[in-house]
Amino acid sequence: MTKPVTKCASLALLAIALGCRAHEDVPVAPAPSPVLSVDPHSFANLAEVRVRHLELDLEVDFETRRLTGQATLTLAPHTASRLVLDTRDLEIDAIVLDGVTEASFSLGPPQPLLGQALEIELDSTTRVVGISYRTSPRAEALQWLTPEQTAGGAAPFLFSQSQAILARTWVPCQDSPAVRMTYEATIRVPQGLMALMSATNPIRAAPDGIHSFSMPQPIPSYLLALAVGDLEFRSLGPRSGVYAEPSIVDDAAWEFADTETMIETAEGLYGPYRWERYDMLVLPPSFPFGGMENPRLTFVTPTILAGDRSLVALVAHELAHSWSGNLVTNATWNDFWLNEGFTSYIENRLMEEIYGVEYAHMLTSLGLGELRQTMRELGPGSPDSHLVLDLAGRDPDEGMTDVAYEKGANFLRVLEAAVGRERFDRFLKAYFDTFSFQSIDTDTFLVHAREHLLDEHPELEDQIWLEEWLYGSGIPASLIEVHPVAFDRVEDAVYSWATGTAAADLDTGGWTTHHWLHFLRTMPSEIDDKRMAELDAAFAFTESGNAEILSTWLLLSITHRYAPARPALERFLLSVGRRKFLQPLYEALADSNDRAWAHEVYARSRPGYHPLTVSTIDPILDWVDKGTERRPPA
Repeated sequence: MTKPVTKCASLALLAIALGCRAHEDVPVAPAPSPVLSVDPHSFANLAEVRVRHLELDLEVDFETRRLTGQATLTLAPHTASRLVLDTRDLEIDAIVLDGVTEASFSLGPPQPLLGQALEIELDSTTRVVGISYRTSPRAEALQWLTPEQTAGGAAPFLFSQSQAILARTWVPCQDSPAVRMTYEATIRVPQGLMALMSATNPIRAAPDGIHSFSMPQPIPSYLLALAVGDLEFRSLGPRSGVYAEPSIVDDAAWEFADTETMIETAEGLYGPYRWERYDMLVLPPSFPFGGMENPRLTFVTPTILAGDRSLVALVAHELAHSWSGNLVTNATWNDFWLNEGFTSYIENRLMEEIYGVEYAHMLTSLGLGELRQTMRELGPGSPDSHLVLDLAGRDPDEGMTDVAYEKGANFLRVLEAAVGRERFDRFLKAYFDTFSFQSIDTDTFLVHAREHLLDEHPELEDQIWLEEWLYGSGIPASLIEVHPVAFDRVEDAVYSWATGTAAADLDTGGWTTHHWLHFLRTMPSEIDDKRMAELDAAFAFTESGNAEILSTWLLLSITHRYAPARPALERFLLSVGRRKFLQPLYEALADSNDRAWAHEVYARSRPGYHPLTVSTIDPILDWVDKGTERRPPA
């Protein structure tokens, strides 16, 4: 167990660590004109002072499930008398200014979701603030896995998830996407394990367990990322590669073989890749998302390792964030569509360039179907169906729906059609140049679009329903429908089967994941056990190794009470933590007569889910938390 650092010892360590740095010329983020001085999800006094550089020196202790060490913040020139930072469940031991002066500080009262404001007294000459601290074993950004819960079974694993406002649970910071900073880090881990961050990364573990990192490009706090485990690296090209546990790293390298082509394609459309390297880390199954776009090191779920490269659109999506989101960032979570709508649009363009128009149209059609389902669930007139949201007082995760992704992407397709693809491509490329390494809001985007895209034809605003797309509910009438020819064949197969053709006699040769998803999503509303069994016998859906197909089939099996799929459903709920799959499955179980069974399975699976997944599923099942220990799935 790591010996706790006392306050006196912390002051001494900070003085040593900072004494040589107080007047050192450290790298700092550029200081663009701020477009925002208030963030409803941050305590930070952004209008008075901003952090421009972060230095971390942390020890990773798997026994206590804590990070312990120092965070050193370099401030932009200011006249502030205080610095207010975001924290949540952090234990602050000591704070030193400019490596010399012990600072007076206070922690505000805990607030739901937001945590506690850390207020530090400054003077106008303060440049460097050093904070000695420890994380809580329950820090929601950090998930600690035992060896038994990894693919290799021999070493523990740690990974972070900082988006949207969880960076404050492992780093004291201005936890707002409006603030960008460069960073450096020294991470001390048990020997034999490799540490990785959203920064420059090693390709093998350091013999002494000490790993050093540098991120010279300024990023917002939600892109701070850390992972530690028994990992190996495989190169995918001159500036791309993949990390994973040894047992799956070669499979991952094969699956992601087109990554370098994706980078080159994106550069041809939207300008240079500005992050030097694009690597990926395949995480354990408890990771709650498909991917997280941490710069230089995208985190991805193992559920995309389908064995046939059919789910690599997710890689394209996370790569696209290198332009939209990471390079040009939403200034608050109210403008989340600026990250995800642009990224979903670019993802589709990359798929079109690499795999063809029909492939891209299938993805567009499937995404639109998901958006319409989300709109039905939100209900008519819901403010959550707007692109521009008001999330004050709410968890920003509540805005991370298909509205931001799919409604945002469809809005950009309408803009593209109105002005022509060639002009729209020039506009986007210039947009990324103009606002690179800055955080903007929707008003800033709109002013820019009116000046540089709609200037010659302002009447287009009314024709495309621009205001309705941004500030209205539902899907505006100017939506451009896409129906892939490939789906005609799928719908013919569904009709043939529904009218008596045996499943085994259907012509499904050459179908991709997208064909199968459309097939399952357009099934008749009433299917008896015999017909479900026939489908299963013909296409082995219950035994599918493709998580997208399997989860869709399992949802169908709940709806139609197909008992033979129940063991596979149980295994899936116990072994996969991806929220996209789990939410609809638990919702269907809660709406059926299987609610008691769902509770029993959730009681076993819940300890292994990430807190973000738990916060989604608990309300669905009316779950009362009785303090169950959190353990990732085996």
